[in-house]
Amino acid sequence: MNSTLKIAMAQIAPVWLNKKATLNKIENAIKEAASENCELIIFGEALLPGYPFWLALTGGAEWNTERNKKLHAYYVNNSVNIENGDLDTLCNLAKAHSIAIYVGVMERPLDRGGHSIYASLVYINAQGEIKSVHRKLQPTYDERLTWAPGDGHGLKVHPLKAFTVGGLNCWENWMPLPRAALYGQGENLHVAVWPGSDHNTKDITRFIARESRSFVVSVSALMRRSDFPETTPYIEEILKTAPDLLTNGGSCIAGPDGEWIVEPVIEKEGLIIETIDFNRVLEERQNFDPVGHYSRPDVTKLIVNTARQSTVEIK
Repeated sequence: MNSTLKIAMAQIAPVWLNKKATLNKIENAIKEAASENCELIIFGEALLPGYPFWLALTGGAEWNTERNKKLHAYYVNNSVNIENGDLDTLCNLAKAHSIAIYVGVMERPLDRGGHSIYASLVYINAQGEIKSVHRKLQPTYDERLTWAPGDGHGLKVHPLKAFTVGGLNCWENWMPLPRAALYGQGENLHVAVWPGSDHNTKDITRFIARESRSFVVSVSALMRRSDFPETTPYIEEILKTAPDLLTNGGSCIAGPDGEWIVEPVIEKEGLIIETIDFNRVLEERQNFDPVGHYSRPDVTKLIVNTARQSTVEIK
């Protein structure tokens, strides 16, 4: 049994831009996964407190408008400050139930002044310890209007039973060098988190699995018109052009041979649970190992800067 791992993919919607209510929803999902004896639970990108959908729905690139300033400030105020204990309840649940957690948050870090926000993927181990906070290296397209670019400090892997687990945010998964940085540290269970939709997950999940000969778990959120709280600033403008379904999920798992274990699940909210076996990794690495026997570090080698970046160094 030590070679197996029971995983819960939490394909849920946020209570959009409401940190407290979304945190409660995440806590309930962890408790449910624990009741099913899951050993790892994964939540989508920026789930806490939600993805900045207003940028595409209300002209988010318009310069210096009152609407965009107020929505941004509202977003920052509902973002996560890890140093001040915003994730303490999740850490306590992880420890109490011996369950590891990957969760996508909007992070408002003090080491960058406390005013900018980062799409961060947080790993909490089964002892309730935050072991990595990976800030998305490059926000995608309109995300750059509200998210700041991260650094390499969180490009880390973690032991989890027989597995070595690592993760990336959304389109970072298309970046070859961050993937290689995780492979080179021994990753064999890759976590890819997304704001949602199978158009993101249906191709790259299998591609990464086949490239790395690892298990790949893609976890997405859902977002429907009904998930926008009425108290959200400028809600009428946001909903005016919003479709009934903004993201349809698409959470899935591919095995080390690149074939589906769980095909993309769409338009379904809740936990998707599956057990995987580490021995499948060893079987598939027999014919291809991208950082082992099928690599040439004497010819090509990656250099990774894992320093946490800050404007100020206090000595």
